[in-house]
Amino acid sequence: MSDNNPFGSNGGQYSTTVQYGGTGAPRAKVALGEAPPAPAAPGATDVIKDTTTAAFAADVIQESRRQPVLVDFWAPWCGPCKQLTPQLEKAVKAAGGKVKLVKMNIDDHPSIAGQLGIQSIPAVIAFKDGQPVDGFMGAIPESQIAEFITKVGGKGNGAPPVAEALAAAAEAREAGDMQTAADIYDAILAQAPDTVEAIGGLGDLMFEAGDIEGAEALLATAPEAKKDAPPLAALRAKMALAAQAAALGNPAEFERRLTENPKDHQARFDLAMIQNANGDRTAAADNLLAIIKADRAWNEDGARTQLLQLFEAWGMTDEATLAARRKLSALLFS
Repeated sequence: MSDNNPFGSNGGQYSTTVQYGGTGAPRAKVALGEAPPAPAAPGATDVIKDTTTAAFAADVIQESRRQPVLVDFWAPWCGPCKQLTPQLEKAVKAAGGKVKLVKMNIDDHPSIAGQLGIQSIPAVIAFKDGQPVDGFMGAIPESQIAEFITKVGGKGNGAPPVAEALAAAAEAREAGDMQTAADIYDAILAQAPDTVEAIGGLGDLMFEAGDIEGAEALLATAPEAKKDAPPLAALRAKMALAAQAAALGNPAEFERRLTENPKDHQARFDLAMIQNANGDRTAAADNLLAIIKADRAWNEDGARTQLLQLFEAWGMTDEATLAARRKLSALLFS
């Protein structure tokens, strides 16, 4: 915080570092490709917007009567702004909707900054109940940004809600905004490096983006006592299945073999592995179920064992898991 902050209620100073369970642990970074257009994920992308002089009253003054609003005053030529803004956006997303962020380009809209007496940028001002209540100037570390958001967001225990941040990441991913999801997971790990849901979520995004080494390195950061947690076990199973499928070759060859001999269970098994790697979970499960139905003892019950491994990789609540599990139960207990 700057000593020149005119909005700090206690001189702009605060010293408590926000922690979930530790800081300073190395964590993986992920840079994903540009996401396709998708609806904003509640609690994630809809908490950040740009504003204008005309819209400032609605976007900031009125909105701050419902929840705290941070205003980021910046300009395209400002180097520290380019450093601060991405960190600020990531921290706001990770806060799970406790605050909103409104960005104002002072080159295009100088009057508001002038009225507030802002003489240097970047400058971040927090508004509550229609009034500026706190703020800071200059690029500050991520830990201080998180602390500032915690302060103005009113969290008495000093810990942003991990569960809400994880939910926001899941919503962003479901909406197709993989970069926002990755940013939220990374922000969580910056404060809580042992959060296995965030390790698994970010690792899965990295794996899907083709960064297998990065995903493996991230998995290695998990605490020893949590290495077998479901989110991490699911990611390891997914990676193992993909490696197995990659070594099998062209699916057309297995389809040809099945056309010639529908009882070629090895061809059907290998085809199921490739189908799973290609994202066709239903087809993969159906082929394994077909083997179980035809010959339960084949390869020492290998088809059922593999199907259970797929369930682990997909997740117990995945639609493909639930549908295939019902079919498996019908085969085994009918």
